[in-house]
Amino acid sequence: MSLFRTVSARRLIIFALASGWVVLSMSPASASQLQKNIAGYASEAKARDKTFEAFSADRGRILFSSRPATGKPDTPSCTSCHTSSPTGVGQTRAGKEIAPLALSKTPDRYTNIKKVEKWFRRNCNSVLGRVCTALEKGDFLTFMIAQ
Repeated sequence: MSLFRTVSARRLIIFALASGWVVLSMSPASASQLQKNIAGYASEAKARDKTFEAFSADRGRILFSSRPATGKPDTPSCTSCHTSSPTGVGQTRAGKEIAPLALSKTPDRYTNIKKVEKWFRRNCNSVLGRVCTALEKGDFLTFMIAQ
């Protein structure tokens, strides 16, 4: 099925074009890959919840800044390593620099689905103590796209 045939994907594309990130921040190939990745999460979210309509940057912001206290004590939130601003340079517990999470600062960050899944798996388990849902992943990416 074409990406443009799903309502959620169309909303994402309209948001992306309105915010200018597809045109100004990413190569067409990277933008296309990111859209495919998000459309995949949308399909998963819809399969789990038939009422799912679209991802939310607000829910993504809340997830990013929350301190759920269900993961590892030394990583109580995303901001533990990534700073409170997605545009900021983070730092691992070992002192290694982490590139900003915001798409505006690191345009190709979310285009390689294997890397995206690797980091969601590690970081969700560390912060939440569990695997992130497709809804959480899509919300998080939607928030980062807006940054």
